[in-house]
Amino acid sequence: MIKKINHIGVAVKNLGLSAELFNKLFDRPQPFTESVPEQKATIAFYPLGESSVELIESTSQESSLSKFIEKRGEGIHHLCLEVDDLQEEIIRLKGHGFQFVNDIPSEGGDGYWVAFLHPKSTNGVLIELCEKTN
Repeated sequence: MIKKINHIGVAVKNLGLSAELFNKLFDRPQPFTESVPEQKATIAFYPLGESSVELIESTSQESSLSKFIEKRGEGIHHLCLEVDDLQEEIIRLKGHGFQFVNDIPSEGGDGYWVAFLHPKSTNGVLIELCEKTN
């Protein structure tokens, strides 16, 4: 079951410069940042109510994020929906014909397991599903 919008991911070329901008926008100090090697990214979270904005910088020229920025530029990258049971949601959504970028969940940031729906099956929107680890 989908519980809420967890975050909106924003692809950035330079996390330091973008964090300076978003610090001013949200009137917040430096955000929580972490490296996510499995996603080839460094991320910074800005909590806003029950959701957050996630800035994402690629750590590899071969990553899908680098290719996204090269093709489309900086901007909104994905919408993340928090779910109760990630495996169950993958099965449910596949049953409705949705395609996944990766069928097997991987480690995301901030203690979550994640899986991405392919934009070809979601009207061009990259959707991330996440489940908090125990």
